[in-house]
Amino acid sequence: MPKTSLVTGAAGFVGSHLVDRLLAEGHNVIGIDDLSSGDINNLPDGFDLYKMDIRDPQVKQVVSEIKPDLIFHLAAQISVAVSAREPQFDAEVNIGGALNLLEAARAISGKDAKLIYVTSGGTAYGDPELIPVSESVAVRPLSPYGASKLAVEIYLPIYRKLCGLSYSIIRLANVYGPRQNPHGEAGVVAIFAKAMLEGRSLKIFGDGKDQRDYVFIGDVIDAIFKASESERSGPFNVGTGIGTSTNQIFTILASHCGYTKLPVKAPPRAGDISRISLDSSRAAEELGWISKMPLEEGLKITVEWFGSEESDES
Repeated sequence: MPKTSLVTGAAGFVGSHLVDRLLAEGHNVIGIDDLSSGDINNLPDGFDLYKMDIRDPQVKQVVSEIKPDLIFHLAAQISVAVSAREPQFDAEVNIGGALNLLEAARAISGKDAKLIYVTSGGTAYGDPELIPVSESVAVRPLSPYGASKLAVEIYLPIYRKLCGLSYSIIRLANVYGPRQNPHGEAGVVAIFAKAMLEGRSLKIFGDGKDQRDYVFIGDVIDAIFKASESERSGPFNVGTGIGTSTNQIFTILASHCGYTKLPVKAPPRAGDISRISLDSSRAAEELGWISKMPLEEGLKITVEWFGSEESDES
């Protein structure tokens, strides 16, 4: 019998790729998204989407009606910069929204549902002394966003005690690839690629030597799907273990885009960390997952996708 899966944030970058994978695997898939940052065009025609905020009390009714086997929670306020400016709003969405969903799951009497919580590994650990960082390292978020996402992790074992809810936690590195939103403050690969293809000037915040762990969207979806089939709760780091500077990303993308302008240097942003990469050994051992896409190839695929989008618009 096909599984019924609920995806919050279904129209977003990661969420829409997950929807595609679940449908390909034969799941019945329902989405929730308020489309504040997601794009309806990311989803298949006729997809069953409830347009609502994750904080909406009606979420409980949706969950009660569909009684999902799997709940993938991706809906969130995703910008570190926004969280620094508006920490209360960040908490209302990321903590309040998650609790609204957890209470909805709790209300499904007799249903053995599992929740897969997709969160940020890059912000959970702050600026660790040693990298790549494993899940055994103390979490020390440096931004309200990191704190709000981590708070939900703390609630999950409590809900397991309250109502028997099983769960897995996925801590993502910096995800990139086709469909990433180039218009927000997060997602440097998409922002750079779009600007370069349009010949616009772009900013690098700080000196550009900050390092992130860039993992391709296809690899991320594999990890999330494997977690949904596992009885292990994690948390699981999902990354490559390799740190790449913003300057390096700029150089690689510029070569693929034929871009010759120099970046404009801007002051560092509040809450940004200086370097992070994730040790994904636990995911390899317990989920059988490893990253496969080389960065150069993944960036090339991403540029080609944005290039085809440019052609479609013209």
